[in-house]
Amino acid sequence: MKEFIKKQSTFILHGFVFWLPLILVVYVAILVFTNGEKVGRMILCVAVPGKFLCTGLGFVLCILIIYLSGTLLKLTKVGKILSKIPVIGIIFGQGEIMTIGRLNHMLACMFLYSSTCISYGWILSEEKVKINEVVVGFPIINVYFPNVPTLVTGQVFAAMEDTVMKITNPSIEVVNLLL
Repeated sequence: MKEFIKKQSTFILHGFVFWLPLILVVYVAILVFTNGEKVGRMILCVAVPGKFLCTGLGFVLCILIIYLSGTLLKLTKVGKILSKIPVIGIIFGQGEIMTIGRLNHMLACMFLYSSTCISYGWILSEEKVKINEVVVGFPIINVYFPNVPTLVTGQVFAAMEDTVMKITNPSIEVVNLLL
């Protein structure tokens, strides 16, 4: 009986995790569309007399405020600072999106995922290692490790150069192999 209840509670939790963000987005959208004109007019009335305001101008101001705040959060250090806050920082994450087209233009490789497991990946960058401002002899290669069969989700690993083997095949062949 305990296993049955535990299994059912995980279904409820998964449903909650799916529906909560959706409901919040819909709620905010309804709030902006129904009250946007009124709130925008209140803001504009501070600077412009009411007789000069056209219908819809308040709504346009609300959309402009949302756009500018999104731009501020994405393109400035404010978003980076907010991304470090636990829980809500996930919303402001500054990561990049990996696409199949982007993978096609990267150098494919094989690397040691563990001491006994060789895996496919793509080289993102190579960095020289410094210890006390002195460059040591082994560079680190940042490797993108895809989750198969969805290659666009994955992790980035830092691997020592001697554990990475560059593949001379075109990247598209490796993508087709993994799909």
